[in-house]
Amino acid sequence: MATTAPQGTLRQRSVAGSKKNKDGASSDVELDKLVKAANQRPKAVSENDHRIAFFIITILAFITRFWGISHPNEVVFDEVHFGKFASYYLEKTYFFDVHPPFGKLLFAFVGWLVGFDGHFHFENIGDSYIANKVPYVAFRSLPALLGALTVSVVYLIMWESGYSLPACILAAGLVLLDNAHIGQTRLILLDATLVFAMACSLLCYIKFYKLRHEPFSRKWWKWLILTGFALSCDISTKYVGLFAFITIGSAVVIELWDLLDIKRPGGALTLAQFGKHFAARAFGLIFLPFLFYLFWFQVHFTILTRSGPGDDFMTPEFQETLSDNIMLSNAITIDYYDTISIKHKETKAYLHSHPERYPLRYDDGRVSSQGQQVTGYPFNDTNNYWQILPAGADDKQLNRHIKNHDLIRLRHVVTDTILLSHDVASPYFPTNQEFTTVSLADAYGDRAADTLFEVRIEHGKPNQEWKTISGHFKLIHNPSKVAMWTHTKPLPEWAFKQQEINGNKQIAPSSNVWLVEDISSLPADHPRRAKVAKKVKTLPFLRKWFELQRSMFWHNNQLTASHPYASLPYSWPFLLRGVSFWTQNNTRQQIYFLGNPIGWWIASSVLAIYAGIILADQFSLRRGMDALDHRSRSRLYNSTGFFFLAWATHYFPFYVMGRQLFLHHYLPAHLASALVTGALVEFIFSQDAVEHEVAHQAAKAGKKSQTPKHHLTARERFAGQSLFGSWVATGVILTLVAAGWYFFLPLTYGYPGLTVEQVIRRKWLGYDLHFAK
Repeated sequence: MATTAPQGTLRQRSVAGSKKNKDGASSDVELDKLVKAANQRPKAVSENDHRIAFFIITILAFITRFWGISHPNEVVFDEVHFGKFASYYLEKTYFFDVHPPFGKLLFAFVGWLVGFDGHFHFENIGDSYIANKVPYVAFRSLPALLGALTVSVVYLIMWESGYSLPACILAAGLVLLDNAHIGQTRLILLDATLVFAMACSLLCYIKFYKLRHEPFSRKWWKWLILTGFALSCDISTKYVGLFAFITIGSAVVIELWDLLDIKRPGGALTLAQFGKHFAARAFGLIFLPFLFYLFWFQVHFTILTRSGPGDDFMTPEFQETLSDNIMLSNAITIDYYDTISIKHKETKAYLHSHPERYPLRYDDGRVSSQGQQVTGYPFNDTNNYWQILPAGADDKQLNRHIKNHDLIRLRHVVTDTILLSHDVASPYFPTNQEFTTVSLADAYGDRAADTLFEVRIEHGKPNQEWKTISGHFKLIHNPSKVAMWTHTKPLPEWAFKQQEINGNKQIAPSSNVWLVEDISSLPADHPRRAKVAKKVKTLPFLRKWFELQRSMFWHNNQLTASHPYASLPYSWPFLLRGVSFWTQNNTRQQIYFLGNPIGWWIASSVLAIYAGIILADQFSLRRGMDALDHRSRSRLYNSTGFFFLAWATHYFPFYVMGRQLFLHHYLPAHLASALVTGALVEFIFSQDAVEHEVAHQAAKAGKKSQTPKHHLTARERFAGQSLFGSWVATGVILTLVAAGWYFFLPLTYGYPGLTVEQVIRRKWLGYDLHFAK
């Protein structure tokens, strides 16, 4: 946005009307005449044509997003998640999600406005909204509203950037008639909020940048803070909103670099003045957005006060801040000689053993101890029972509580053997230790040290008592200091495809955490099982926030499993595949998430053309040729370059992500590509009025222009110039795009149903559409 346009030596598009004297210099008389003409040209102040086009575009956006929004009247695709989360908010029931709360809070707010009580939990795709009396149209209206306004914001971005009417219409039209943007904004999904916030951040920053000659004015501060707020809403909806921070941050860094230049056109800034500029931007674009971001989590914690399905993702301390939590009512202090069942927190597998032995050799040729197998088993049975024994062989004291950091032994009840770990490689991990069991004689004889384990309670305090359910712990092998660990890859048939248990040398990871589910040796009427009313605890906000952040990031990174409709980033600009959202066989109707192929292919082609133009211009300048005038190059590098930067920063980071990716992740980048398309079509088919370049050349020659400094409107830029080429290009492109939009409309709106032949005609690139029977 704020890059400095390179200056050349040969200007073929500039002062064509000036005469040269015999020394090759421009005639001062001619230059003065042109400057005077430039200053005397009447400036158009009316922009009614823009206002009319903006109004029409906005009306069409609302029509395309709201038309038939009540169909289908059943749960579609990821509505099972975000509709459910809105219900949990309304019921104040704690849940866990990898996305920040802002977008989900908006859905909950809509539900509250229409009087929905959250009784329906959106459990399955295809569940009827009508039968369950769910105000689903109100829920869907929120993303539809934001989706329609996004089209308006795209138009405003182009308008505020000084582009011509056809360029504004083209950029907004590419989003208006895009099937992917329409489809994603007609359902209870977060992407409409994300894309709208991203577009608003671009618009607000452009408004802020236009006031660069009025620093620290009221309007300057207003648009700086609004930029920060839009950025905060973006990242508070999904973490990929961070890409908008990269976009705006990159432009701000370039702007600050220009301000630091002692030779800048506006005059040099002192270091104190530069410091004020830096501090203001840091305050408006980093500090305030972070406060807004924290605010939505505060609202999240304030609403969700009851125990719910998200409890298991949090620590016991966190869970005890929720009312009706099982940890408050069912936690029992564990004593020595209790028989317990131990469960892995993440995989839910029980610590298990059986008489079968490890094989002599594994598939890779390594030799095992041939000891008794210790595995993870998903179902509770008697082979999961372990008795806790004290470290001392002669310690027979009963009714003694186990505390944090105590040393214990675990006796497998069914086989009467003692748990042991030793310096033998585990079946799958040569670097991890094998877990097995040994006889009582060995356990209290030569192998005594290898059977000792430390109970290390998570976030535990000294002498804290170990409890069931709430006492999350790591079992640390005392001699070797490895943590008992398991994972989901099943062992071979010799272990009945159960989970491997081994000793992990990395103690810190949360995947080493276990819990005691129950004390099987404790009778139901035992006094220790008596449920005593306990007070709900409190935790400081920042501690709860840090814990939730860690859990969100960790689980987000674990979304690596394959998905039938997942796609890789290289396929998105070419629209190689979509996502099946919903099908109904009896009516042959389906919703298939797919962009408008014609619009996407045009936008992707224009991105390549833009990169080619920049490379060609740089090559020309290196060879001493300059075919562009000052204003054209400045707009090409600054304004269009800003849009291209937005596309790149919202697209390329996905290449380094290891999680599941889908086509909808490209929507913010596609919006940016639409902006580039509108800008570049204007660049190719239109030319700024010549007097602006003459005025620039006059300024360089020392001639003072009476033209006031301000942001030029499109009418001023193209005064006296024909936009016929731009109108023709815009008309042709939007006609083709409208045809593509209409052709794929049944897959976007879910009706009418299509015959097999009609579906086949829409499988342009082998799209995996559903063939109804």
